[in-house]
Amino acid sequence: MRRRRGTAMGWGAKAGSTVAAVLLLTGVYLTLDAYDVVPGLLTTEPAPAPAAPFPDSPGAVAGEPPELVTVMLGEDAPVPAAASIQSLVDDLADDDRLGTRVGVSVVDAASGETLGTHAPDASFVPASTQKLLTAVAALSTITPGTRFPTTVEQAGDGLLVLRGGGDTLLAAGAGDPDAVNGHAGLGDLADQVAGELTLTGDTSVTLRVDDSLFTGPSVSPTWDPGFVTDGYASAVTALAVDGGRLEDDEYAPRADDPSLAAGEIFAEALADRGITVDGDVKRATVEASPLVGAVQSAPVEDVVGYFLEHSDNSVTEAVGRLVALQAGREGSFDGATSAVTTAVERLGVDLTGAELVDCSGLGEGSDLSPTQLTDVVELITDPEQPRLRPAAVQMPIAGLTGTLDDRFVGDPGAGVTRAKTGSLSNVRSLSGTTVTDDGRMLAFAVLADKIPDENAWGAPFIIDDFVDELASCGCTG
Repeated sequence: MRRRRGTAMGWGAKAGSTVAAVLLLTGVYLTLDAYDVVPGLLTTEPAPAPAAPFPDSPGAVAGEPPELVTVMLGEDAPVPAAASIQSLVDDLADDDRLGTRVGVSVVDAASGETLGTHAPDASFVPASTQKLLTAVAALSTITPGTRFPTTVEQAGDGLLVLRGGGDTLLAAGAGDPDAVNGHAGLGDLADQVAGELTLTGDTSVTLRVDDSLFTGPSVSPTWDPGFVTDGYASAVTALAVDGGRLEDDEYAPRADDPSLAAGEIFAEALADRGITVDGDVKRATVEASPLVGAVQSAPVEDVVGYFLEHSDNSVTEAVGRLVALQAGREGSFDGATSAVTTAVERLGVDLTGAELVDCSGLGEGSDLSPTQLTDVVELITDPEQPRLRPAAVQMPIAGLTGTLDDRFVGDPGAGVTRAKTGSLSNVRSLSGTTVTDDGRMLAFAVLADKIPDENAWGAPFIIDDFVDELASCGCTG
């Protein structure tokens, strides 16, 4: 059947006419669009200027790293009249509520001028104010940025050694780079070790703990045994998790053997990562072996700040041993107290008659005078001793931080007093700095070690009232 040629040609002509019409209309629309007569993408207007860059927020600008500083006081601030300060001292010393043995020393920090004293050179039980000496010794003999390692070494086929380097504030899990307690973590160390063992195909090991860095008794014979069981201190070993605490509380019960307890925690961390620890974790002294993993403590200057702020006895004792090792002595109670005494005397403090039975002030038998304590406070605030400055600025702040956070609240001494507290049975002490109403910094030490039993609880408030009077003193006439 023949297709009708004329019909096909008619359809083609119609289609062509339609396309032409569409193109014509499209061209017209685009032209109108270009002249902004109808909406569209085209325009004959010049291109707009580039948009201004988005402004930077001032709050997003990185600032300078923070530094530890003390308030800069004017050198021309008036010095309180010695007669006025002495009157305040006499009133404190005559307060029967503090008992029969009270020692006081108040000194102008800038000039060293003595403004008031009572029994300034007599020996008193310092309690935890003694920690100021350990702080000075550590900061003056150990480079402030020094960190203490906790390592794992491969001592033989399938034998790992967890070696303590003096960090007693390990975290059980991951470390926190912003923390002092828990800065380094056994969980992080286990990650490193498990990763290395996986590469070699080892999935079963024996674990030994080497804490031989510290020597001698781990508990001082001068301590009341109840101090350890009640959580005021732990046995002093070269590694521990959270100071050997068994619970999450500052004065929690402590592990009998903090080093082995840390070893058991590490073994569990390895097991969680597929590494089986065969047998019990035991203590051993092992020669240095190839390193498998390592974590580092916070810098020593931060560790010092921690034990001053929290009055942590165990950490103070560990740092004292590190001072001893730095001086070439044994890392023991005797080596530590000898090294601390020598370091403080080297800086010019006369410690004649002083006695240190430990580094924390916890033991029975330590003696210091008010003058010796104010001499140490003057040292840490001396602009010529910048290495000691962390001790000055990391003492507890009255009404704000540490062991002074709930004292001086709303009183004149709040915020302007930084001091180390001390507390034992029938003993209360406080030593540090305060700033007068006139802007003058004073160094002070107050020690009372024969407080009647019925007044022991209220004695700190009596001492605080005295410091408040120093702070509110405008007594320059």
